Amino acid sequence: MAKVFDAAEVEKHNTRESCWVTLYGKVYDVTDFLAEHPGGAKVILKLAGKDATEEYDPIHPPGILEENLAPEACLGTINPDTLPKPEAQPEPTSTEEDQGPPPMESLLNLDEIEQVATKNVSKKAWAYYFSASDDKVTKSFNTAIYRSILLRPRVFIDCTRCDLDTSVLGHKLGMPIFVSPAAMARLGHPAGEAGIAEACRSFGAMQVISNNASMTPEQIIKDAAPDQVFGWQIYVQIDRKKSETMLARINKLDAIKFIVLTLDAPVPGKREDDERSSNASAPKPAGGSPEKQTEAGDAGGGVGKQLFAGTDPSLTWKETLPWLAKHTNKPIVLKGLQAHEDAYIASLHTPQVKGIILSNHGGRALDTAPPAVHTLMEIRKFCPEVFDKLEVWVDGGIRRGTDVVKALCLGAKAVGVGRPALWGLGAGGVEGVKRTFEILAEETKTSMRLLGVERVEELGPQHINTRLAEQQIYDGPSGLELVRGTFRAKL
Repeated sequence: MAKVFDAAEVEKHNTRESCWVTLYGKVYDVTDFLAEHPGGAKVILKLAGKDATEEYDPIHPPGILEENLAPEACLGTINPDTLPKPEAQPEPTSTEEDQGPPPMESLLNLDEIEQVATKNVSKKAWAYYFSASDDKVTKSFNTAIYRSILLRPRVFIDCTRCDLDTSVLGHKLGMPIFVSPAAMARLGHPAGEAGIAEACRSFGAMQVISNNASMTPEQIIKDAAPDQVFGWQIYVQIDRKKSETMLARINKLDAIKFIVLTLDAPVPGKREDDERSSNASAPKPAGGSPEKQTEAGDAGGGVGKQLFAGTDPSLTWKETLPWLAKHTNKPIVLKGLQAHEDAYIASLHTPQVKGIILSNHGGRALDTAPPAVHTLMEIRKFCPEVFDKLEVWVDGGIRRGTDVVKALCLGAKAVGVGRPALWGLGAGGVEGVKRTFEILAEETKTSMRLLGVERVEELGPQHINTRLAEQQIYDGPSGLELVRGTFRAKL
């Protein structure tokens, strides 16, 4: 019979030398796991001796405990009568607003959805979703760059019909808009990534599942439509066996059609909103000297920094793609290219590499890195043949249907949204994500109709004026001769 512990007994074990936590009503001894925890020891130590369920549950998929802790680490159960009682919340006064979220159909754009979500989600969720690196220059510019591109409407063209259907990697989609890998969806709403998948199903949209999703891939795709398209993002781990085990698991899931290897964040950026939120609620680590509290592995930081712990920063063209080929036959899409030289090198690695995603990690890695639009225009200028060799998708800064259209006109095959899906979930669960897709679809169709375009594949550079944006793109030496020479020498 499992031993039953009083909360007072568990609370005594709040040091590095003896660290217990309560999760889902069970008591675990995690002392030996402190050094192995991917997010560092500090994250666990701040919850030592406490019920960590509320902190743990929204950011860990089911099964993680069993995978990382030995069975004997579970010491028994907690006596619920001994747990601290939740503090009574004050009754709302007549001046306080307590009307709940507005009807989703009343929200007219993605900014309004974000505003509602900001009021709904926890401070921790807001900080993680909203945050970007340093001064958030790149995050802001990701959106602003689309405003500098002008559309060129045409007249006397029958615009009665408009069709958003398209295909990526040979798979048919209902729209050229996909959900970029967005982690920790359950921080914003219990429906999590499965809720995003449900919304995608309604619109025939594609979803790339985050490596750091708060639900398992199996849970996310469980109720998918037979023709629904998923990709899975991988952050390669220093411990390659962990990545290889996950790839073997993904290989068995037919709904997941391709692997997205993320390259735009080999190390985490400094996301101050996220770190500030984490530090505000974190007491000093229990036990150990000040020197020990600052050792590697105790770094803690915000949610974003914790998620990057264990990620391999040493990936290379020469080593990583052959390694990946040994462990999956699924097509590879490289995410995070930010220079035309890298897009060109990627095109030399077909047919293993089927596509690239131009992205700066939503402005969450290197601040003042270029937006995807700049990289699109660089490719058009220096190596347009890339568009013929593989599919080019973009990610970051999309807030309007006009943004979608402009990216497609520049040669993008599909356009990704990350934060908007999370904000939609936070604003209204599945219905909030559906409203996000609905707004983007309606705006995209309106833009196409006013341009005189019926189908997505008809969009091209003749429909836009990019002169302002062109003044800002890279204008140095192309570097391609060196790349070509190096590649030929290897053959």
